[in-house]
Amino acid sequence: MAHWFHRNPLKATADVKFDLKMVASDSQALKICSDLKQARARLLELLPNANHEIDVVEPALTLYLSLLRGIIEVPEGESSDWSKMRHAIRFRWTHSMLGTKPEAHHDAVYELVSVLQNTAFWYMKHASKLAAQEEVSMDEAKLVHRSLRRGAGLLKYAQDEWVNKLIESPAPMSDSDPRVHTAYLNQATAEAQEVTIARAIELKHNAGLISALSNETSRMFTTAADSISSLDEKIFGHWFQYLRLKAAFYASYAYNYSGQNLLNQDKCGDAIRALQEATKKYEEAGQLCKDYAHSKGPGTYAKPEKHQFYRRLAPIVTRTLEKCERENGMIYHQKVPFDPPELEIKATYGLVAPDDYTLPPMAPLWTPVTYSAFDLTKNSADDEAAKSKTSQKLEGDLPPVKEADVHQSSKDHKNDSGCSLM
Repeated sequence: MAHWFHRNPLKATADVKFDLKMVASDSQALKICSDLKQARARLLELLPNANHEIDVVEPALTLYLSLLRGIIEVPEGESSDWSKMRHAIRFRWTHSMLGTKPEAHHDAVYELVSVLQNTAFWYMKHASKLAAQEEVSMDEAKLVHRSLRRGAGLLKYAQDEWVNKLIESPAPMSDSDPRVHTAYLNQATAEAQEVTIARAIELKHNAGLISALSNETSRMFTTAADSISSLDEKIFGHWFQYLRLKAAFYASYAYNYSGQNLLNQDKCGDAIRALQEATKKYEEAGQLCKDYAHSKGPGTYAKPEKHQFYRRLAPIVTRTLEKCERENGMIYHQKVPFDPPELEIKATYGLVAPDDYTLPPMAPLWTPVTYSAFDLTKNSADDEAAKSKTSQKLEGDLPPVKEADVHQSSKDHKNDSGCSLM
């Protein structure tokens, strides 16, 4: 497939026992503790492998969050307050860009945010896995699109609805840092739009529409790059270069199809200037491909200039520019402007938005009676805190998540978009 995506590591987490049984006084409460542990373990077992189907991961996420919701909020009918168990359990998570040192909080909202973020990263990796196949059917292309929209939706929901409810403000450069969040959200949305562009090219849609979509996509990648430009280059430099090269690449696309659109309107001089700008942006993308390959930081390592997604654009721009120059010399005799033409800022349709997401309903096991069975007294909370302080001294870094390999196809496709969308 013509698409190629950079991916950062998953977040790692420590095991959680949900050991509330000593203060739980009935069998349903004990079952909740057991189900929470099993549901969490099942979800964490699935996420390192992007080869799983969405229909396998999504129910696992729903099950765990429906159970987790009971230690965040009071069951319906009791009150609208936070659950008395919100701060009873300590959760430890690393951040995708910050290595193996975890951040820990006695806060179930921190667990919720971390799970939503990590599942969003799985959706992005699943999309990349599908796009890496030698042949991608129309249904699979739709799954790529869906995965990226859903990943963006989870990130947006976590940041908009829950990050502001954390006990402490997000640590700098963490996954909840607004700058990092903005980069991930715009990257996932822009990559979904790449699929839209490929489909528009395949169906031979209006060149003006393709130009507008490409311009919007370039702007999204630029926003993502700008949001992390001030962060530590040794950590974020590699990811930053990816976002910049994608921005330059789709700017080249935008000017190329703008040139085609202008030529269709007999504005040959403007078309030539647009295609000259497309060539310039393509050359910029070429340099950024080299910068990406040599930059430091977590995530995918590759030589994107050798990938079909990059190579296939040059001959298209060259052919169109040569055609414009030839026709201008023979027919139009129009002056070529000094400045490139303005690109369409908003496409008329085809723009991608993150999927809406809300938490699943609380699990049926959580009833007012079951909730009241948990008696977190002051003494038991003090005991938990004392145990935590002792155990924390023995804790170290968390090992990175061992992610399953994803096959990357090197086979070229022969259709207009470089993708097989059947």
